[in-house]
Amino acid sequence: MASLPTLNQTQLELPGQVSFYRGKVREVYRLQGGRLVVVASDRISAFDHILPRLIPFKGQVLNLLAAHFLEATADLCPNWLECVPHPNVSIGRYCEPIKLEMVIRGHLTGHAWRVYRSGKRLLCGQHLPEGMKEHAPFPEPIITPATKAEEGHDEDISPEDILRQGIVSPAIYEQLADYTRRLFERGRQMARERGLILVDAKYEFGLDEDGRITLIDELHTPDSARYFYAEGFEERQAKGAPQKQLSKEFVREWLMEHGFQGLEGQMMPEMPDALVEEISDRYIGLYEQLTGKAFEPELELEPEALREKILSNL
Repeated sequence: MASLPTLNQTQLELPGQVSFYRGKVREVYRLQGGRLVVVASDRISAFDHILPRLIPFKGQVLNLLAAHFLEATADLCPNWLECVPHPNVSIGRYCEPIKLEMVIRGHLTGHAWRVYRSGKRLLCGQHLPEGMKEHAPFPEPIITPATKAEEGHDEDISPEDILRQGIVSPAIYEQLADYTRRLFERGRQMARERGLILVDAKYEFGLDEDGRITLIDELHTPDSARYFYAEGFEERQAKGAPQKQLSKEFVREWLMEHGFQGLEGQMMPEMPDALVEEISDRYIGLYEQLTGKAFEPELELEPEALREKILSNL
């Protein structure tokens, strides 16, 4: 694992650059004229913490998968993407972010299951049916929004509270919810064709220079969505066995098994090489499963070569 290339941070100085932002995973360069250059690093986060190890090829998988799905859903919703000049880099239009994550869930899994298991039956204003088992499908997908925090944890919020707090207008929220349902249905359709179940997903939106609601950030990647393998799903449910899944949830589960959920006073466990390799393999496996294409790793990640390739494509 040590010999594989990884991308942690970039130090680019781009023509017309007006600002720079480093998120948990992505680095965003804003240029004059309303253009963004977004670099997907190999950092990985969970429970709103950046983990100490880099995951080889993770940034490439995220960037290329996001582009794959943004192109496949452009007929449903405007999105920010213009081109992909490098496997780790996307270029697109700047949009003013809407401070909400539109989370949609088709199954009682992950955070929703943890809420349900605690005895609660209300999640973001949505009533959860009694008698459900972990991973069971909802009768219809439910939207469970979260506020987009600048720092710390995002917080669940109901549509009623969104409107009462004036985060967005009723008309904008209605459009966000409509786009969310349409994108999720397209994602589920694409997943079915590849032998997978799209379990849940989160979408982020912004307003472009003309005030249009526009899909920003990534789409249906393992960092923003969860997938189960369709084959054997019903049998595993009937036995109460864990579902075979492709997502970042197994990383969260490993952390929880080692006493870490991002809470105050908890120590980040040391990630062994075998886990890092497994995470990398799972990301690559999801890319190949979803796209039907062999993953072709970009092995040249020297900062100067990356900078020149971005500049030549700008």
